Amino acid sequence: MDEIEYKTEPELSDRALNDLFASAWENHAERRFGPVLLRSLTYVGAFDGSRLVGFVNVAWDGGVHGFILDTTVHRGFQRRGIGTEMMKRAAKIAAERGIEWLHVDYGPHLHAFYRGCGYRKTEAGLLNLRDEAT
Repeated sequence: MDEIEYKTEPELSDRALNDLFASAWENHAERRFGPVLLRSLTYVGAFDGSRLVGFVNVAWDGGVHGFILDTTVHRGFQRRGIGTEMMKRAAKIAAERGIEWLHVDYGPHLHAFYRGCGYRKTEAGLLNLRDEAT
């Protein structure tokens, strides 16, 4: 394996992102990423040569709150520090761009990872609008 290269806001195709997500997430459904990336505060990609092997997105509220989304590392590259390095870089860029609070939602199985990245556990709420009858 070559050394992993980290890039801030690289040009990424839907194909590259969908391939990455399919490798890491069970039941991934293909989607368009372009509209999301255009509205992001920043995002970081990790590359093994020209192959995308990691990705993290920072959304924001237009003020001082940022939101970590889509932290993903290719299954064959996990547990090598790639996710942690992307999170570190994303936080640094967010701070440089005026973000004061960086939020992330995650399942219990990811607690150790996010704690290792400096996040503390908080109470949060979530409403699934697709499952709610209106």
